[in-house]
Amino acid sequence: MSGLLRRKSVIAFIMICIVGFAGPAFIGGHPHDAVGAPFARPIWWNAKLSSTVKINLDEKGAKLEWTKLPPAIFSLTGEIKADPNSAVSIIWRTPKGEYKLAGMTGRPSYWLNMDGRDMIFKQSLGLPLIGKSVEYLFPCTGKYSLSIDGASAADLTLSLPGARHGLLGTDQRGRDVFTMFIYGIRTSLIVGICATIIACVLGLGFGLAAGYVGGMTDALIMRSVDILLSIPTLPILMVLAGIWGKGLWQLVLILSIFSWMGTARSVRSMVLTVRESPWVEGLRALGAKRGYILWRHLVPETAPIMLANLALGVPGAILSEAGLAFLGLSDPRLISWGRMLHEAHSFGAFTEGAWWLLLPPGIGVVAVCLIFMDIGRYLEEKIDPRLGGGRP
Repeated sequence: MSGLLRRKSVIAFIMICIVGFAGPAFIGGHPHDAVGAPFARPIWWNAKLSSTVKINLDEKGAKLEWTKLPPAIFSLTGEIKADPNSAVSIIWRTPKGEYKLAGMTGRPSYWLNMDGRDMIFKQSLGLPLIGKSVEYLFPCTGKYSLSIDGASAADLTLSLPGARHGLLGTDQRGRDVFTMFIYGIRTSLIVGICATIIACVLGLGFGLAAGYVGGMTDALIMRSVDILLSIPTLPILMVLAGIWGKGLWQLVLILSIFSWMGTARSVRSMVLTVRESPWVEGLRALGAKRGYILWRHLVPETAPIMLANLALGVPGAILSEAGLAFLGLSDPRLISWGRMLHEAHSFGAFTEGAWWLLLPPGIGVVAVCLIFMDIGRYLEEKIDPRLGGGRP
């Protein structure tokens, strides 16, 4: 056991579990919250790209020095109060000219919700409807100002989401990819581990029954195993996901139902080799009941195989969950690595060149699978001396 705990793959797995289950408590906000512009690159990527800027304004307006490329979005929201008999105008001044964003009169207060991506906003400024308005509102580096003329009070927010945000950028909805990646760890581990544990328990029970009881029970269980192994798994998983729902535990149940056959065969093979051994015959001669022999002696004999199958089965469950999520057969409210890949593919991450949406979940799936495969290989070596486990 001490050798297993010192193994690098086990240490990496413990660290991933800590990050996946404790990390969300230290991350502010919700993974579904839009925190930046769509397809914003990581903050460490091109320093010439602008980062997110947010300025709170009063009736005096604001001035700013712009030294980066244009932001991704221009947004102005909030409330303005004024005398109903006076006109209110909002002017955006650039080094190459000025734009009248709004002109209002006849009311004591005005609510603003301007978005540079809106067609009406572009049309009111005389900008091309096809294209980005920020390229005209930020034509170059220099001094910019926003003035509010005729207002008695104002509570506005000028939001300029940049083309860079967070450690891993944002997705097509402006959600933080790093936050989604951390939440995806928990989902992948829950699905992989729980589905594999249920499958191993089912395989252990059916394998013990088939190997020890024999006869018609053995024939019925093994023929059922053969039938399930011959059925194409993916179409059945798709059908069951559509019938039972797309929740987390429905997905775990679906994956476990089609993952126990290999464990049942392995357990049955071992039970067949030991059920006629002298010590089992001695237990029967002493009057030991079948349940006692199975639980106290045969189950411990199969424990090494169960541990190896458990470690090697988790990668398969994680990949199956990622595949179903990639096909859109998981709960859209559930953040997982497979769901991230599905949405990246569906919303044009390939055409946008948004590699930061594809690499983190892909590398995460591969890393977790390799960790469990290394653990399973180590357990196999300890079980079977022919693989090198018996060497000092």
